[in-house]
Amino acid sequence: MSETVESLEYWDSKILELVDAYGLDCFPQEFELCDHHEMIAYTAYSGMPSHYPHWSYGKSYEKTKTLYDYGVSGLPYEMVINSDPALAYLMADNSLCLNVLTIAHVYGHNDFFKNNFTFDTTRPEFAIGSFKAHAERVRAYVEDPSIGGAKVEHTLDAAHALSLQCSRNLAVRKLGREEQEQLHFEASLPREDPFRTLHAAQPHTPPDLHKVPLYPDENLLLFVRDNNPYLESWQRDLLTIVHEEAQYFIPQIETKIMNEGWASYWHYQIMTNLDSSDDMKVEFMIHHNQVIRPHQGSLNPYHVGFKIWQAIYSDIEGPEPPDHSKATHGRAELFRVREIERDQSFLRRFLSRELMRELGLFEFTSRRGDVVVTEVADDDGWEKIKDALIHSVGTGSIPIVTVVDADHGGTRSLLLNHAFDGRELSLEYAEKTLMYVHRLWGREVVLDTVLAGKPAQLVYNGEGFTTKRTK
Repeated sequence: MSETVESLEYWDSKILELVDAYGLDCFPQEFELCDHHEMIAYTAYSGMPSHYPHWSYGKSYEKTKTLYDYGVSGLPYEMVINSDPALAYLMADNSLCLNVLTIAHVYGHNDFFKNNFTFDTTRPEFAIGSFKAHAERVRAYVEDPSIGGAKVEHTLDAAHALSLQCSRNLAVRKLGREEQEQLHFEASLPREDPFRTLHAAQPHTPPDLHKVPLYPDENLLLFVRDNNPYLESWQRDLLTIVHEEAQYFIPQIETKIMNEGWASYWHYQIMTNLDSSDDMKVEFMIHHNQVIRPHQGSLNPYHVGFKIWQAIYSDIEGPEPPDHSKATHGRAELFRVREIERDQSFLRRFLSRELMRELGLFEFTSRRGDVVVTEVADDDGWEKIKDALIHSVGTGSIPIVTVVDADHGGTRSLLLNHAFDGRELSLEYAEKTLMYVHRLWGREVVLDTVLAGKPAQLVYNGEGFTTKRTK
């Protein structure tokens, strides 16, 4: 084991020399060497060394372990936590070359975490400590005789189901209630007067400040936490914990293609310029091609991201092999894009028609068990495929639902609105989601949406789930 650690420390130092030469800007990096049992546990807990207990994590552990034990599925080559210092895991069972590749890959992720704008709100210096504190609070509720594990799980089940029903762009700050009320007040003043904010003393009809919410609210979990007076304090705390942990992971969901492509791009640059043996270089290329190969019937984010980053650089510097030790315009553009984009804007700006055809992208649907190709990236269909891809990456596949009224019909019924974008809701998922909203809200929940091209309402109350057409 000591020889393995010494070898990894040696290669880590060599990789760091290239990381610095290429201008990557990283947090301090720590590595932990673990066996496959520990890696399975870290995988179940999303990489965190400490996490609160819930049956879903145990289920994830058993599923991953079973698939691994029977050789159906492998384990991640790398797992790195967005923290300061950053933490990554290396499997002692892997070959030296694979772990060296993993180290190079990790530094790409590290640089991305530190510099991409979507991670600005994650407070990486507190990440591990925050998850540990959450775990301790949840365990305290489980062990409290007046609460217990069953009640905690009952609330966590609902909170997990709603955790991504929130603002997707973390760079946009949500206004506090006082700020909303001030804007609502100013908007109610006479619009023809350019100095209307100075006329507060003049007679006018005040806005209804008791309406909740004043404006449609995307943060469903927090809205329920803040506006259901019947929740216990421990329930409010559980909703806060689930929300905070979701906010930590949303930037990773929103930048999956960029982030994995970025790490793959830089591990390739590092490994091909590392002073290593021919055997290591050959083994590296085998692993690299496995990482970035296309996936049949699905999108490999490593593959697509890697190709786009290559195209961004070569469009400026040409097709010659890059020398990233020089501060070129191409390298500067890579760093600029890495900082200011997320997957949707990244694909919209840089996934060209030529690149889509090179990637062989197509769209398909399943009809009664048969797979039918509906569009291919040819001269006519590439824009449709690109639009479909942009709308499906990140949290784009999750419907946007906002809270419209917390006292709908004067009965404290919760009125929600689905931002219909041409994709209808799955009634199976909608029913389960509304069931969880009802569990936390405690009263009827109504969702405005579109079914079969016509306005409709989905209702969940004490009698169960119903749908009805609206005018």
